[in-house]
Amino acid sequence: MRKCFLILAAALMLMPGQACAKKKGGKQVIGFYNVENLFNTTHDQGKNDYEYLPDGANEWTRDKYAKKLSNLARVIADMREENGVWHTVLGLAEVENREVVEDLVKEPAIAKAGYKIVHYESPDRRGIDVALLYNPARMKVLDSESLPFDFNSSIKFTTYNKKEQADFRTRDVLMVHGLIDGEHFAFYVCHFPSRRGDKGLDVRARAAEIVYEHSQKMARKYPGIKCIAMGDMNDNPQDASLSEYLHGRRTVGEVKDGDFFNPFWQMLDDGIGSLFYRGDPNIFDCILVNDALVNAPKGSFHIVKQGKKYYGRVFEKPYMTQQSGQYKGTPFRTFSNGRFIGGYSDHYPTYIHIQK
Repeated sequence: MRKCFLILAAALMLMPGQACAKKKGGKQVIGFYNVENLFNTTHDQGKNDYEYLPDGANEWTRDKYAKKLSNLARVIADMREENGVWHTVLGLAEVENREVVEDLVKEPAIAKAGYKIVHYESPDRRGIDVALLYNPARMKVLDSESLPFDFNSSIKFTTYNKKEQADFRTRDVLMVHGLIDGEHFAFYVCHFPSRRGDKGLDVRARAAEIVYEHSQKMARKYPGIKCIAMGDMNDNPQDASLSEYLHGRRTVGEVKDGDFFNPFWQMLDDGIGSLFYRGDPNIFDCILVNDALVNAPKGSFHIVKQGKKYYGRVFEKPYMTQQSGQYKGTPFRTFSNGRFIGGYSDHYPTYIHIQK
């Protein structure tokens, strides 16, 4: 009898570890969300945040800020509901500073996820940065760095002259290197230069080149490392920045050594969008994975399909979408024509699944 009891006790002691192992090696959700101007209500020295102050153009009050945080947390919590697990990694764009990210992860709807934060200040003139949330139960961060934009490239820059180049300021790329279940990963969180005035094809190409060159450096240092580039690229998958300079490919069958796979290319071809311009769908919010995640050895992490067709997901729900008016069918944003309408973001979030 005592022997049976000891065997049962030993089995019970092993169960949590087995469950943990299954959790670690199981589905991991890797996502990105442009949260559309997440500013608090106080001035951040050196940032052009004046319209997001109580006496600014947007009359940005504590109540509006609280509504914005609650809305974003609801979306993240609903993605958890859909996937059955919290994100292992969630990249963010358009955050003012670390403080607003800390406020977000404290929101009751997502506080139990226990997200940790990686963030650096960027020189962007609008005062917005990128950041990364990660689940410390699933990922161990080893190191990180902020990759600044520069013009040190063979690209022939035509949209900005020398003076404009000297004055140019944009978001840095955030690189986070860590371990997921013992495997090396490098995450690149991006917000490439904007399309304002139809400028920036060449600078977005340079931004993509910076990411690609760094990923190749990491691949040489850590052979087999899984690299994931995510962000608001301000370009679609077929544009040169992503297809040429980041070596993004439309299908897994096209991916060779040194290439990335863009799961959202086929989705855009099929009319799916993460944002819309004049009624036309775009997917600027891409998540690309390198060849090590496409052609992974058996038993290691690889990208997997969600359903029968797509490797990516644009997450949208009716409450996140304009239901009437001029912008019906597009993301329900925070402001419309200068008026606070209490929405979520002008972008839908995106995510992929990886699994052993």
